[in-house]
Amino acid sequence: MCCLLVVCCLACGQAWAASRCSERKPSLLLMGKISCSYQSRWIDSGLVGQRKVIYQLPLGVPPAQGWPVVLVYQGSFFPLNDFTYYSVMPFGGYHEGQLIKRLLDNGFAVVAPSAPADLFWQTNLPGLAQHYTHSTDYHFLGNVFAAIAAGEFGPLDSQRKYATGISSGGYNSSRMAVSFAGEFRALAIQSASYATCSGPLCTVPQVLPADHPPTLFLHGFVDMTVPWWSMNLYYQRLQEQGISSARHTDWLAGHEWLEQAPELILDWFRRYP
Repeated sequence: MCCLLVVCCLACGQAWAASRCSERKPSLLLMGKISCSYQSRWIDSGLVGQRKVIYQLPLGVPPAQGWPVVLVYQGSFFPLNDFTYYSVMPFGGYHEGQLIKRLLDNGFAVVAPSAPADLFWQTNLPGLAQHYTHSTDYHFLGNVFAAIAAGEFGPLDSQRKYATGISSGGYNSSRMAVSFAGEFRALAIQSASYATCSGPLCTVPQVLPADHPPTLFLHGFVDMTVPWWSMNLYYQRLQEQGISSARHTDWLAGHEWLEQAPELILDWFRRYP
């Protein structure tokens, strides 16, 4: 007899917990594939019109205050138009799919806003990095957070927001601490550094916001795009200020989602309910 949220396969004698996602493991004959169902909305971003947001809620009955929600920010030139990933994707993209599946299967909603023109976030662009409130990102993301609070994405807990992303999306995750004070419980930054840094062009302020969310850094040591040391500057500043932070280095990895990211990020967010 099948239990709640469990689908049983009598023919093969196996059982799987029900999921929004399907996964085919990579093999010698077939590439791996993860595909999660999703919904979409369009949110105003100011003078340049609307941007797409894709999202999904976990299966089951939400908590009384709504599902906790993870904002997943795209990397440069890799828009999140859907939640389908293949094991041959560059920059470890398949592990991003594993992360989304892991979050949904463990009671976290996922909301993925689009960067301008699906390209990259404005957090570290010359002219906007120090005047971020004039950016369309600031207007757009503020509207996304307001839509979460208003229930436009379903029953979500606006007091339990988390953020993660790779490269440009990692810098944008840092931006949540700099320009959206008090909005996020924790951050996880993959292959990036402080909000206004850009690759090796990186200066981290001597004093970071006192209410900076707990932050996990994941980085490949041989990253040639965003040097490991630039991430470490940020990590050390947080450590010096006594702000909860952790660092995971893959000594052989480059500029990519790490294989360990899905488990480490889920565990980090669970620590800060």
